[in-house]
Amino acid sequence: MARQDASHLYGSDHVRSYRETAGELGHDWKKGTSTLLLTTTGRKSGEAHTTPLIYGRWGEDYLVVASKGGAAKPPSWYVNLLERPEVEVQVLGDRFTAHARTATAAEKPAMWSEMVVQWPDYDAYRRRARREIPVVVLERRLAA
Repeated sequence: MARQDASHLYGSDHVRSYRETAGELGHDWKKGTSTLLLTTTGRKSGEAHTTPLIYGRWGEDYLVVASKGGAAKPPSWYVNLLERPEVEVQVLGDRFTAHARTATAAEKPAMWSEMVVQWPDYDAYRRRARREIPVVVLERRLAA
């Protein structure tokens, strides 16, 4: 089955379609970019929260950007993973546990450039944000 354009999907509809089709509907998104599903644990609720995010690759790792469109405050998923960095990731049909960490100051410039290739609007978000926009590295955990 060929992957379908999901540029019309957002939020819970995006997550549901992605999960039901193993990413066949949901992975390929706007402007030729790709998304993964990131599931964090709520720092207050303890509940799982899943968010579709544009991603890039960095060697074996995945990268996502905590931009929230350049908003003054970071997205909830980022605040959650700062407290509970063990997350679940789904890329197409591949679901795995990962350790999430913020890119270091030394790593970030090159990683940011990679993410701008994936989604050029990140540079506009950075210009309007009144905060440093983090790049998050998702490091796959090997099964025991």
